[in-house]
Amino acid sequence: MPGVTHDDAPPLADLMPWSVAPPRLGRGWPTAPDAASLKARWDALVKAEGADREALFEPTRSRTPHTAVGRLPGGAGGTERLARASGPCPEPIRVLRAPFDEQWLIPDHRLIDAARPELWRVADERQVFVAEVPGATGPPLLLASSRLPLFGPARVRPLYRRPGGAEPNLAPGLLDHLAARLGRPVAPPDVLAWSVAVVRPGGTVPFTADPELWERGVDLGRRALWLMLRDGERPRLPGGRRPYVRAPLPARPLTLRYDPDDEVLHLDEGRVSPVPPGAWEFEVGGVRVLEQWFAARTAEGEPGTLAAIRPATWPQTWTSELLELITVLALLAEARSGSAESTVTAEITAAELREAGVLPVPSAARRPASVLDGPEEGPEGQLALL
Repeated sequence: MPGVTHDDAPPLADLMPWSVAPPRLGRGWPTAPDAASLKARWDALVKAEGADREALFEPTRSRTPHTAVGRLPGGAGGTERLARASGPCPEPIRVLRAPFDEQWLIPDHRLIDAARPELWRVADERQVFVAEVPGATGPPLLLASSRLPLFGPARVRPLYRRPGGAEPNLAPGLLDHLAARLGRPVAPPDVLAWSVAVVRPGGTVPFTADPELWERGVDLGRRALWLMLRDGERPRLPGGRRPYVRAPLPARPLTLRYDPDDEVLHLDEGRVSPVPPGAWEFEVGGVRVLEQWFAARTAEGEPGTLAAIRPATWPQTWTSELLELITVLALLAEARSGSAESTVTAEITAAELREAGVLPVPSAARRPASVLDGPEEGPEGQLALL
């Protein structure tokens, strides 16, 4: 529901006060669009010895094969120094490598310069990670994912401060104040859905005391969240508008271009259509999502590096992911355009939230909660001190 002017809307940074910088890998090879390449890269690393292993690892000031680190929360990865490591690759997990680009990661603390363990501690099936990404044009976009985001510069705001959907990461008292003004219960996912629908340039979120307007905005945000989270039933465009492969994709496509007249996406001589203009033009941070997604799957790693280990041919799963991504972007673009004329009335301002004692938020709300559900293994198998 972008497009309304407002004078005193509260910032998202106050409404979801606990935020964490995204994990910083320090090297690109522990992520890939396919899990098989990651396992092959790991095998190549542990087969190498001495200086060869160190060169393949790509050391930084924060990580070398000799760095002693604990296990990631949740039990993924090993704790012996990587210089001595052997055995199979830790099972890769899905992450959000770039906006709308789900890839795979080797979940091993020894490979990650700054893993942000506080995010791993609260990552579970109930969690939703939110990232505010300023666009080159138009309002900022709130990206939401059940996968851990690995891209910057946006900070990551988990919806919940503890596992199991416990303790929402919302300004204390916000839910009660909204419920009193709207005359109905308000749950944490409702606040997130509303925020996704109405977030403004500068990252502010105007609230309303109008129950009907609130319901419309929450419904709009829920649909956007469903499309971004891709949980449950897969989204589909109406019959006749669903994208299909019209000409087979080559074994290793190198170029991507779009024909707006025929709504055709060309991958070399391969053709996918119909691709609505809204899907092709969908940008995050001034970058076309489809172009960035394609580039990540066709980039050639430098010879002799682990990043050079990649599929020899284009996997069928990538084609399926591409068709789904086109669908998601097209539907999100429609939702954006359909909300452009909505305005927020009966506004709940930041001044009102300050008067109610919701703002300013206490400093403790900006720090992570103490999550001690189980012991964590430290370097070389020692019990970590938390």
